[in-house]
Amino acid sequence: MTKHGDTKQAKAGQRVAMLLAGIGVFWILVTMIGSQYGWSNRTRAFFDLAALAGFGFALWQTYQLWRARQIDKGSS
Repeated sequence: MTKHGDTKQAKAGQRVAMLLAGIGVFWILVTMIGSQYGWSNRTRAFFDLAALAGFGFALWQTYQLWRARQIDKGSS
């Protein structure tokens, strides 16, 4: 039997996974579009930094989820 917290954490994990996949697809598409249209290195670097920030945010969310699960393990 699953607890409500397990379902909530599972959904949070799915959101983080979708975020990571979305950022990866966004980054690949922007890189391809940038090379196709000859965007400047400055513009490409902006999108690279935006993707890096997104990956950093997803890493932070993953850490927060891991910490929440560790706290839940201790209280059970």
